[in-house]
Amino acid sequence: MVAYQNKLEVIRRILEEGIIPVIRADSAELALRAITAIQNGGVSVIEITMTVPGAVEIIQAMKSQLGSDAIIGAGTVRDKKTAQACISAGAQFIVCPILELEVIRCCVEMGVAIMPGALTPTEVFKAWSAGADLVKVFPASAVGGASYINALRIPLPEVLLVPTGGVSLKTAADFIRAGAAALGVGTDLVDIAVLKRGEDHLISERAHQFLHTVLEARVSIAAARDINSTVIGS
Repeated sequence: MVAYQNKLEVIRRILEEGIIPVIRADSAELALRAITAIQNGGVSVIEITMTVPGAVEIIQAMKSQLGSDAIIGAGTVRDKKTAQACISAGAQFIVCPILELEVIRCCVEMGVAIMPGALTPTEVFKAWSAGADLVKVFPASAVGGASYINALRIPLPEVLLVPTGGVSLKTAADFIRAGAAALGVGTDLVDIAVLKRGEDHLISERAHQFLHTVLEARVSIAAARDINSTVIGS
């Protein structure tokens, strides 16, 4: 029961912030600096991909250091063994670039939030039916961006979609208004070149801008619903 409650809290925080920064760095030192910069910008949900050297060890260290102040997830997980290692290290959610049913089953059994990758309506529905908590739509920008998310939402309104790939400050609001539950954000937020120049504060500023953009888009959706309700009720 404890694991299930923790899982619900993880999902709640992901949906509340609406931003999942995806960290891909070529060294542990850069990854740790990215995490700090992102947190300074007000974002507490962080995905560390398995392409980062020592990713599992970083997850373990960050969970030990940050505790409940951050939600640390593992990304680019492609098999059950890697998922288990990440969960043992303290990962609170698992993200796959593909639809891998064995990983979904593993996470469901261990009470850990799972977000598999999917693209077609069939893949999205299959992932959701298998027990996915959220579904990563990747690569979102390559198949129509926000308009594609809107199209998926029509027959699959119950699925919590997280577009990833091509999400930027310019497109973030459109994705949210199209029905995205949250956004996976890569280089437009976690720009390793910026870190290498020592301008970590720019990532903090960008994280804050993403949070503000998501909030504004959600407010506009709520306002539009209120207007429609008033018109229908009049």
